Amino acid sequence: MALLSAAQYHGAAHHRPQRFQVAVAENRAGIECGAVEVEFVARKKVARVPTVAINTPRGPVLVASVEATVLDVIGYPSHVGGLDNAATVIAELAEKIDPKVLAKVAKSVPVSWSQRLGHVLDVLGHEDKTASLAPFVQKNAGDVILLVPSAPARRARRVPKWRLDANVEIESEA
Repeated sequence: MALLSAAQYHGAAHHRPQRFQVAVAENRAGIECGAVEVEFVARKKVARVPTVAINTPRGPVLVASVEATVLDVIGYPSHVGGLDNAATVIAELAEKIDPKVLAKVAKSVPVSWSQRLGHVLDVLGHEDKTASLAPFVQKNAGDVILLVPSAPARRARRVPKWRLDANVEIESEA
């Protein structure tokens, strides 16, 4: 289980997901299972995503760890309702993030996800969660990236710590 579905199991319940989201190794069309819509999200190296077993009334399910969930949420903003909704989910899960585990999990995703997540956590006031992530980004990030690649770059504010141009303001509902 991934993205908003995983976030909900970890306690982020600001917006209930409209679809059950599952990460898979290859693209696959969604399905309907009774009243439940299942959305499959292709994720490279999905087998390496750290998971935790969570007991449900129907038995245990594997859910992406909190650290993997926040990285996925920032990495797949179109699947979670955009950057602002991603920031809301991240804000709700921030207290549960282990900074050292986050830096370890970051090695398994594109470095741009870490750049964006680090900036979002800082903006949300959770700089303590990025202490181990910042050195990883400084060592591995190449070019400066845009916070939102599809938004205009004019008037972007440079954020050297994350090698990022903040070209939009983040508005979290949490």
